[in-house]
Amino acid sequence: MMHAQEQNIQIDVASFIETNNTIDKITAHKILQFATKEIAVVFTSMNAAEAVIDCLKAINAEPEWTIYTLGGVTNTIISNYFTASEVFSDAANATEVADTIIENEEDEVIFFCGNQRREELPRHLQANNITVEEVVVYETIETPVKIDEKYSGILFFSPSAVKSFFFNNQVDEDTVLFAIGKTTAKALKQYSMNKVLVGTMPNKEHLAKQAIEYLNQIAT
Repeated sequence: MMHAQEQNIQIDVASFIETNNTIDKITAHKILQFATKEIAVVFTSMNAAEAVIDCLKAINAEPEWTIYTLGGVTNTIISNYFTASEVFSDAANATEVADTIIENEEDEVIFFCGNQRREELPRHLQANNITVEEVVVYETIETPVKIDEKYSGILFFSPSAVKSFFFNNQVDEDTVLFAIGKTTAKALKQYSMNKVLVGTMPNKEHLAKQAIEYLNQIAT
């Protein structure tokens, strides 16, 4: 926000989705069983990471897992808690996460995800004979909002937010759309013919800075 103010750019924030932790007693028991094993696990969402960590904190457990994740905030959350684990976090999207898992020749992974998780990662892994056990730990709820303001650029941080936004809204043809990753960009292209720019890192602050620099450039 401070960076935007310095560049004389106004940023409005609106939430188009909500996320809720859905770990019940059965799922919690499963996670705590996993905590006693040296296994490979996958996170592609900060919401999944936070939900699992909250469950582990309840019994003060810090498992020694091999963890595959995205960079950015998700990696920061994971690295701050899983200090005893080996973390692979160089991937910019779910497909690259899957590529790293394949390169490391894992036989089986636990995928902590939401109820609207994308197909790319499990499909890619299963095509390479890697068993994927999915554990849903949070849900995403769309909360559409009507936006009357006209913007030079709009930032999107998930495919679910894209769907929710376009439920009630359209964009001017000269509005630039910024996507935090390739899957979000793909979702945008299903709803709009506008210019879509993809973040070079899976990080919200980085995408905001990228958008500010781009909008300043085209304004001069």
